[in-house]
Amino acid sequence: MVFIDETWAKTNMTRVHGWAPRGERLIDKVPHGHWTTATFLAALRCDRIDAPCLFDGPINGERFLAYVEQFLVPTLASGDIVVLDNLGSHK
Repeated sequence: MVFIDETWAKTNMTRVHGWAPRGERLIDKVPHGHWTTATFLAALRCDRIDAPCLFDGPINGERFLAYVEQFLVPTLASGDIVVLDNLGSHK
């Protein structure tokens, strides 16, 4: 069994408020301006992770198809069963 899953992170996922000791100013760094998204896909097996891939941007059907053809298919063996969730880009 091979489970395909993805996760993402955005640079605008930072907090806009925080805590500091009473009477002191909170100083921290956060990205400003051009927000980006990074998407990570991988094939999860019971004993390892196969075909890891990082995309600069959100996942869509074209990118998912490229992942399957270029990263996933070379790692599959005869008899492997691939399981996907119901994400729109998988269709």
